[in-house]
Amino acid sequence: MAKTSGPTRLWLLLGAMFALSACAETQFAIHSAKRVVGAVEEKPSAEYKVGNPYQINGAWYYPKEDYGYDETGIASWYGAKFHGRRTANGDIYDMNALTAAHRTLPMPSYVRVTNLENGRSLVLKVNDRGPFAKGRIIDISRRGSQLLGFQNKGTAKVRVQILADKSRALAVRLQNQTELAKVGSPITVKRLPKAQVNAESLPPPQGAQASAPVVRTPAQETAVVPPPRPAPAPPPAKPLSRIPDEPVTGEVSQKNVGASNIYVQAGAFGQYDNANRVRAKLSPVGPVKISNVLVNGQDLYRVRVGPLASVAAADRMLETVAKAGYPTARIIVE
Repeated sequence: MAKTSGPTRLWLLLGAMFALSACAETQFAIHSAKRVVGAVEEKPSAEYKVGNPYQINGAWYYPKEDYGYDETGIASWYGAKFHGRRTANGDIYDMNALTAAHRTLPMPSYVRVTNLENGRSLVLKVNDRGPFAKGRIIDISRRGSQLLGFQNKGTAKVRVQILADKSRALAVRLQNQTELAKVGSPITVKRLPKAQVNAESLPPPQGAQASAPVVRTPAQETAVVPPPRPAPAPPPAKPLSRIPDEPVTGEVSQKNVGASNIYVQAGAFGQYDNANRVRAKLSPVGPVKISNVLVNGQDLYRVRVGPLASVAAADRMLETVAKAGYPTARIIVE
């Protein structure tokens, strides 16, 4: 073996040390990256979704963030056939959970459903699309139908109201988590950020007079002055948009509800003459009434058939009215 000179050995030694250092730094970077990626909170099982307009069986639906939603109509329920399947926003449907399907409300959002037949009221989480049977406004999980008292009957007259504050706060939290997951940030958002305020003592502005010095008498110099009392602590700040992860508790409240009737509404018209023509056309199918209502400062004339004796009778009338030329007719409970 050929001998290497002293300078050559020195350069080889320095090269080996540099290679080992680079390898160590590479391994450190890889392990650090793994720790950072592992620190990212798992992507929420369900994404926040509003969605685009879609068509089912020839009918168009237009999802939107409607935080003033308040509607009466007929509820149905769905169970074992869909148990374990993915919902429209990525959740796994559990027929024993307190969830619901709605055609247009954001997913997820929270609604209060009140059974207008027995007064039972329950909060549910909307995480799916449906129902697509005509004359239904919401599809409720099996457990929800049990608590609301209409599982055996199959349907119920209900009022559905979105819980605006809770739904907005949930939307903010889920959208923040989704954005952070996209960029791979290890930071998770549990509440809206709060501004930080830093205090700093500054010298008096130029030209301002400084405070006059305090001159003490000898008696004052020897007097014992008690320390000032600390100011009372301010009350803790209330967190913004902080909501529990799962406000659906299964607590059923009881409300007083009066008698309600079922109608089929053929449409609402801005001109009375148009409403009157529809009434004349539908008069052979049953009792038809025109009622006036003010909506957003505009007079509308609603044409309704009824009242009807049952949900089954309303379903039959809805089909009749649709075939008469009013495919957007719907069932109304009042």
